[in-house]
Amino acid sequence: MSLPRFVAVIDIGKTNAKVVLIDSATRQQVAGRSTPNTVRRDGIYPHADVERLWVFIIESLKSLQAAHGVDGISITTHGATAALMAGEQLALPVLDYEHSGPDEMVAAYGAVRPDFIETLSPRLPNGLNLGAQIFWQAQAHPAAFAQVTAILTYPQYWAWRLTGVMASEVTSLGCHTDLWAPARGDFSSMVRDQGWAGLFPPVQPAISVLGRIQPDVAAATGLGAQTPVTCGIHDSNASLLPHLGAHATPFTILSTGTWAIAMTVGGNTDGLDPRRDSLANVDAFGRAVPTARFMGGREFDQLVDEVVAPSAADVARVVRDDIRIQPTFTPGVGPFPDARGRWTVAPDSLTPGERTAAASLYLALVTRACLDLCGLGREVIIEGPLARNALFGQALARLSGVPVRASGDATGTSLGASMLFGAGEGHAATGEEAEPVDVAGFDAYAARWRAEIA
Repeated sequence: MSLPRFVAVIDIGKTNAKVVLIDSATRQQVAGRSTPNTVRRDGIYPHADVERLWVFIIESLKSLQAAHGVDGISITTHGATAALMAGEQLALPVLDYEHSGPDEMVAAYGAVRPDFIETLSPRLPNGLNLGAQIFWQAQAHPAAFAQVTAILTYPQYWAWRLTGVMASEVTSLGCHTDLWAPARGDFSSMVRDQGWAGLFPPVQPAISVLGRIQPDVAAATGLGAQTPVTCGIHDSNASLLPHLGAHATPFTILSTGTWAIAMTVGGNTDGLDPRRDSLANVDAFGRAVPTARFMGGREFDQLVDEVVAPSAADVARVVRDDIRIQPTFTPGVGPFPDARGRWTVAPDSLTPGERTAAASLYLALVTRACLDLCGLGREVIIEGPLARNALFGQALARLSGVPVRASGDATGTSLGASMLFGAGEGHAATGEEAEPVDVAGFDAYAARWRAEIA
């Protein structure tokens, strides 16, 4: 099969969902549509509005087909999410991973979950461990759970809706789920012990065609009946994919969005600390990748009301007057899960530029702490929204002492997902190296920030 030229990527992030068209020859985005990824609060618990998303996906594919033509479809989504199927229907709504329900059974789940040494998956709050979600759903809704015939990780749920083919896939199984044992390349002992093994469909490679679109999808969108659909991939691993084989190892990819996720390819897992939200992801080829993360995008949105590119004077004043933000504003996750976030001055007293500067430096400092956990590569490549934040990159270059570059591919996760059609490794483009921030007193500023956490 020849590789599709124009690939429609369904990219469902925690905050927004989009469908974009990637030209696989130029690796550029041709067109796209987006919508907020809203959480429904009705029903038995907060859940994904999958039917609204499905309408959005179909309408987007129809629009892209009419305007440009679509040769293939690929899928990427956020992690910590699964669809529990009863035949062709959902047995239970698709649980929002920020729901606190799974924390009601902390002790019971703690007694059955595997050790960190087996899964390299730390215990996380709410439903951030997919295994905790499934355990809670089984205990809290036993009658509905008894009807479950299949468990589909989230990219593969959408792939099933498009193709009618069910599959499992390692990048979604291996992202802090407690369900996967990276060293063995197999499901964890808990999956067997809980009797869930038969509920997961066969594992298929992310880089594979799962099937062709179903006739009703073709009719609704105008796409050709033979349009291929990939198995799909976890979004952080989609960001990682273009870089595999393109850099000397070890190297670090910082994938940013709602989360800022640092992944050091070719690193080792010795420095991971399950108490500090560091773990091993599993890449598209089944290899463990040391990872550390925090909710960088969400925290930035909380901290900055009006984003204004800071001037040199804004940055100098923040450093000179010791205007710091101490972690963390999303308790329970990140390298400082037990810390309580605070400003050292009243943020309302700052100009928008000063506030943006302080928040950008804060994100760089937390990112540097993440790199202590997952390992610092020979270089750091920033993907996603933070790649456009010049001060962040400059501060991280100073703090890390290694080259820091913004990705040259503005399409981020969507580009990586488009490569699931077999474009292979080593297709990354990177921008110019960031100049390390050069502001009097910055090193002492960073030292004070670290000292207040210790």
